[in-house]
Amino acid sequence: MTTERLDQPRALRRSLRPHYDPEVFGRWAERFARFLGTARFLVYMTVFVMVWMVWNVVLPAPLRFDPYPFIFLTLALSLQASYAAPLILLAQNRQSDRDRVQYEHDREVDRRNQAEIEYLTREIAGLRLAVGEVATRDYLRSELQQLAEDLRR
Repeated sequence: MTTERLDQPRALRRSLRPHYDPEVFGRWAERFARFLGTARFLVYMTVFVMVWMVWNVVLPAPLRFDPYPFIFLTLALSLQASYAAPLILLAQNRQSDRDRVQYEHDREVDRRNQAEIEYLTREIAGLRLAVGEVATRDYLRSELQQLAEDLRR
């Protein structure tokens, strides 16, 4: 029995599981989900289904590969939907993660802005108090006129 040394990295183990980069897969899932939500996808899917149905109804029997109940078409669409749903959910989860980070950032910016507004409000209030204690031009004029009248008397 050999003991593992903590000062050395472990030897790489072979695994039967495929290795993939979750970030790359996530970006691909987002692009796919974005494409599924476009009019282009709906047009492509409608054309595909119509061609499939016309092929299997109009062409001679030996060329038909999926007769009228279109079981194979139903299977293909179900398979497409079974893969599309988790990819759409993955894209939504990634978007909600980005939104949560953005909301936290926005809250922090709002807190800083609120602190700055409160600081500026206190500064303005202090200036108003200081200006209230300063002699105004009209006050000085009236005082000088009063002094001039007192001197004339």
